[in-house]
Amino acid sequence: MDTNRHSKTGSEPTLNLPDLPAVPWSKFGGEAPKLLASEAGTLPSADVVVITWAEAEWAAMQQVFVESGTAMPYSARNTSKWDDWYRYDWDMPSGTWPQYWDYWGEYRLVEVRGKKVLLFKSNTHLDWPGQSYLEQMTSQLLSATGASLLLSIGTAGGAELEDHEGTVRVVTSGQIYDPKYPTDPSKWATYYCDWSANDSFIGKADFTDSLFPIPTTKSDLESLAGAFEGGKYSLGELDANGLCFGDDKVKVYDMTPDKQSLVTTATFVVATNATDSPFKDKACVEMDDAILGKVCFEKGAKFGFVRNVSDPVQNAALPVSVQGDWGGVIYRTYGLYTSYNGALVAWAAI
Repeated sequence: MDTNRHSKTGSEPTLNLPDLPAVPWSKFGGEAPKLLASEAGTLPSADVVVITWAEAEWAAMQQVFVESGTAMPYSARNTSKWDDWYRYDWDMPSGTWPQYWDYWGEYRLVEVRGKKVLLFKSNTHLDWPGQSYLEQMTSQLLSATGASLLLSIGTAGGAELEDHEGTVRVVTSGQIYDPKYPTDPSKWATYYCDWSANDSFIGKADFTDSLFPIPTTKSDLESLAGAFEGGKYSLGELDANGLCFGDDKVKVYDMTPDKQSLVTTATFVVATNATDSPFKDKACVEMDDAILGKVCFEKGAKFGFVRNVSDPVQNAALPVSVQGDWGGVIYRTYGLYTSYNGALVAWAAI
């Protein structure tokens, strides 16, 4: 089940978009993760848990951590099953649940620079089936693996007006958006830890130069805009700040030395370019991470979030539904690429 910030399907035009490249490890002195054996039904011990969420994010995780030696077709972004991943359904709550929610997620084990890393594709979310179950899953992952660090990676909505499509932000603080106080972040619960990302790669130009620039073009974006809402809005209206265009070189911001938070929402919320936006000084907006931070804080584990901007800040002048739906178009089109860079930054940050 692919549950994410943009569940609405669209009818975007077919674009001629490239495959994901093989990871150029030698270019920046890196080494492909080593694949380790694991067993069905039993979570192995691990030093780190890296968790991701939607199918495009899972494909990017597979490409970076498992199959990095070859290119991956763009069509793989919709893959719902990968070889040698096992379902984790231990101690599922009793009761009647929505179709497809009969397991927590899927996992496999790799080694990254001497550390055992459990890769986990979650089937459990804050919005579905709910916070208590997401907390239970997180607690079980930490207890069963003995991991001292949990990283959540994947797509997010942009919050900073400088963040073009594909920008990656590494943070270690999360706030839970409170709809009772929608414009007052000081009243949102905040969870922070002192984990710092490993900058031995992130801080080097040969690493950031090896990231894959998001293949946005004016003609492609205009095609997407022309098919959106029957061409009611121009690309300039939908992308008022030009943020849907990726940078020539992907920007990575390591925010772990600071306390800048991302924001976790239980329902779909987008950040806009309004001058009074409560999200304007946040790292990004997504739908799970601060809950993981809450559980890690309570259990004494470190945590961090490596989020890529898959749908940038929206035009506040547009209707709220249009903002969200256009963000979904950009997410579905380019989320595989933005997630690839995010996954590679996560590899570097461990």
